[in-house]
Amino acid sequence: MPLLLPVLLATLLFSIGIYGVLARRNAILVLMSVELMLNGVNLNFVAFDVYLRDSLLSGQVFTLFLITVAAAEIGLGLAIVLLVFRNRESAQLDELRDLREDDEEAVIS
Repeated sequence: MPLLLPVLLATLLFSIGIYGVLARRNAILVLMSVELMLNGVNLNFVAFDVYLRDSLLSGQVFTLFLITVAAAEIGLGLAIVLLVFRNRESAQLDELRDLREDDEEAVIS
């Protein structure tokens, strides 16, 4: 298989992810878009590893590390989004800009 097809698919995945991060307002959809971007990078790692016939399989090793980091990121991100949703009753990013508590005793000068 030529290298062009996986690279084009990875570029498409990464571009859709970039669009999702920039255009979406929901925190969960932004996390899903970040996952699309990471999957595009993973596809590039594996495609170039197969194309270059690397004896150390470094592209596949990087992909395994990236999958582990992505799983931790999505777990922690969803936990934060759920806690914010419980407290603020909204997962919209526009409404979450101000994360400090409204405390009348704290005077900001």
